[in-house]
Amino acid sequence: MKVLALTQVLPYPLDAGPKLRAYYVLRYLAERGHCVDLLSFVRPDDTPDRIAHLQQFCHTVHTFPMQRSRWKDAGFLAQAVLSRRSFIIGRDTRPAMHARVQQLLSQGHYDVVHADQLWMAQYALGCHGVKRVLDQHNAVYLIPQRLAQHESNVFKRLLLKREARLLAQYEAEACCRFDQVVTVTEEDRRALLALCDGRVGQSTGADLADRMPVIPICVDPREKPVVTRRPEARRILILGTMFWLPNVEGALWFGRQVWPQIAAQVPDARLTIIGKNPPPAVCRLAEGDPHIEVPGYVADLRPYLEQSAVFVVPLHAGGGMRVKIVDAWCWGLPIVSTSIGAEGIQVRHGQNILIADEAPAFARAVLQVLQDGDLAARLSTHGRAWVEQRYDWRTVYRQWDQVYANLGR
Repeated sequence: MKVLALTQVLPYPLDAGPKLRAYYVLRYLAERGHCVDLLSFVRPDDTPDRIAHLQQFCHTVHTFPMQRSRWKDAGFLAQAVLSRRSFIIGRDTRPAMHARVQQLLSQGHYDVVHADQLWMAQYALGCHGVKRVLDQHNAVYLIPQRLAQHESNVFKRLLLKREARLLAQYEAEACCRFDQVVTVTEEDRRALLALCDGRVGQSTGADLADRMPVIPICVDPREKPVVTRRPEARRILILGTMFWLPNVEGALWFGRQVWPQIAAQVPDARLTIIGKNPPPAVCRLAEGDPHIEVPGYVADLRPYLEQSAVFVVPLHAGGGMRVKIVDAWCWGLPIVSTSIGAEGIQVRHGQNILIADEAPAFARAVLQVLQDGDLAARLSTHGRAWVEQRYDWRTVYRQWDQVYANLGR
């Protein structure tokens, strides 16, 4: 089939979960003989060599600039408050992007428009006379809903609840209009099916279950070899884009409530929070504590990984899969995560990961890994074997063949 793929981020380099998902899905479709044209939003740091890499398997790569600022976000928030529209959907609405999609559609004679993530659904829904696929990385409405549960500021909590309601309505309507909707976890699938039944009604959402398969986000273990960690390693590593609110809230929770308990018992431990665009609140964690560092975006993670004793995922909000767990398994790092952090991933507590939710229990789990070499080695070995068996894109993504076969019916 001839496919027009729409992505909200340029899916290369592979330094974030959404990029990993889109990259390997598009690469798989191309290797299976589909002709894939990519249209992607790009940011100022998306260099020509990144586009050239994608052209190795995409037939063409078209780009559209995405410029954001706090002033623009404030304007979009004001528009959202004054209207009945989701803030995060409105923020990514560009009339010129709609026009670009229609231009390509008129020139390309496409069979399928493949929208990557909910943000791009609006552009695919404007396409007629083609089949439409939505790759849902998350049940998105759950993210602000969960953030609201932990927000102490009354005004912010009300805004988050409002955003969750508007997203739920938009997400239900969007999912029911696609020919195939692919989720990455069974939890997201159940949440979206319940949402569609409740919002749209049985008459329009009844057959959605038959066209909503689950295909997890996968990686290439061969391209991520096990890291040789230093025996004296005492680094605790948090990894994630720091403009994504669940990552920010998780880092602050760990730094304020969990880290002091660990530092009191292991004085030579270090906490490193790596991620693009850390906000001031995260940067302030390092002020006055020489054992905390916030380096921002790091192009080459290997020196940090080699010095890491434990990889932590302290999230209390989110949806979909945290690909950072799959990455950490590839690297052979012992992992401690909250239940929500590991949600949607097949895990074995005590074998390939430790799960804890409250601050004292999370601190105890991290201390176990720091102080018990046998436990750390077991988590590392079992984690690497697990990802090779269950999260290798070359085998798991064969399920996309059925998704595209269904479009031809």
